[in-house]
This record gives sequence, C-alpha cells and structure tokens, in this order.
Amino acid sequence: MHIGVLEDDLDQQAFIEQCLLTAGHCVSLFTRSNELRRATQQHTFDLLIIDWRLPDSCGMDVVAHLRQHDSWRGPILFITASQGEEDVVKALEQGADDFLAKPLRPKELIARVSALGRRSGYATLRSAPACPDTFTLHTEEHYISVAGNAIDLTEREYRLATLFFSKIGELITRAHLLELVWGIKGDVSTRTVDTHVSRLRRKLELDGRHGLRLRSVYQSGYRMETCQTSHLRQVAE
Repeated sequence: MHIGVLEDDLDQQAFIEQCLLTAGHCVSLFTRSNELRRATQQHTFDLLIIDWRLPDSCGMDVVAHLRQHDSWRGPILFITASQGEEDVVKALEQGADDFLAKPLRPKELIARVSALGRRSGYATLRSAPACPDTFTLHTEEHYISVAGNAIDLTEREYRLATLFFSKIGELITRAHLLELVWGIKGDVSTRTVDTHVSRLRRKLELDGRHGLRLRSVYQSGYRMETCQTSHLRQVAE
C-alpha cells in the first residue's frame, strides 16, 4: 500500500518508515498537517497514520477535518503516547479506524496496518513476482550482491534499488521516486531520477541477463520486470 505518515518526531518517523518498507509498503512522510492534507488532494494513499501531538495542530483535529471537509474515505490509524480510554474513544469518534499506543511494536504495527488494508479491500495477500536468486539484498549492511559479487552502491542507489525490488511488476512514477528517495514533493522537472536509474541498471545488470529488467515507461516512470534469461547471459556462459 501507499501509506502517508504524519509524525513530527523524526526518530519515530524513521522507525515507522522502516517497519512499513520492510513489509513492502511505499511510504510518504509528513511533519505538518497542512503538508499531509495537501498531499491527499494531489496523490492517492491507501492508508494514513497520524500522530496526536503535532507542531501546527492536534492530530484529532486533522482526522476530523480529513473526514468532514476533505472527503477522505480511506482507513486511518491514530497513534499517541496516551493510553487512556477516553482518548481512544475520542480518536475513534473523530474518524480514526484504529488506535495504537506508543511505544510502537513493529509486528503489531504491521499487523494492524495489514488488517486495516484488508478491511478496506486492499489485496494485501496478493502474490508478487519472485526475485531471481541471482540477486541478494543484504539489509543490515546495505549492499546488494549479483551472482555472489558485492556491488558498490551509494546509500541513495541502495534505497532506490530496494524500492524497485520490493515492487517487482509495479509501475513507480518519477514523482513518487523523488518523494520517497529524495524527499522532493511536487511536480519537479529533473533528470536526477533518470540518471540514478541508468547508473543502477548498469551496476546491477538489470538488462535481462539475470532474469530482471528495469524498464522505462514513457512519460510515467519505471517498472522492474521478470523475464526469461536473456541471450546476453547465454553468450557470457
């Protein structure tokens, strides 16, 4: 799912992002309520996670405004350090679909997100094309090996690669890549994404020889696709 997270604590934000990315979701991060509300008018989100204490407003007011004025109909997971019964009831009455108290526990967070997705009709259990065994993602060391050879990647290249590997078969727009990997929001004209993707395709040999091809989709973005092992590898062998 594409999940919007409204959380002003950067450490907490990074924690939530890592949990969601590990579960295969796409994440857009926001620290102010006006940024999130603007984004819901410009982009499609499958679920929102909203914190109570925010620098420019109250999370409960944000939830209520999204429901009553912005016509947001998707699921909302409300998070807060408070565990009082009255707070839980108030959050649900304002329009939240579920409530999770801090400190957040990774497995519980993912389970609740998945449950909300199922309730809203999102096919969380749909099967995705498998990544060929030739590629190995070393998540702790932040590098990728191809046919047993470690590939030297920058941190940004690694983040870009893991995003493509987590979404095999799916179109990812340039705007979405800019937002997730570079933190740039809005319609920005830049060759940065194309340059990085071209370099990544070359480094990881994503030209079909190992069963994966990173393809450009005209005027849209990129898609990682599985394919039959290409002639390039047959010649090499």
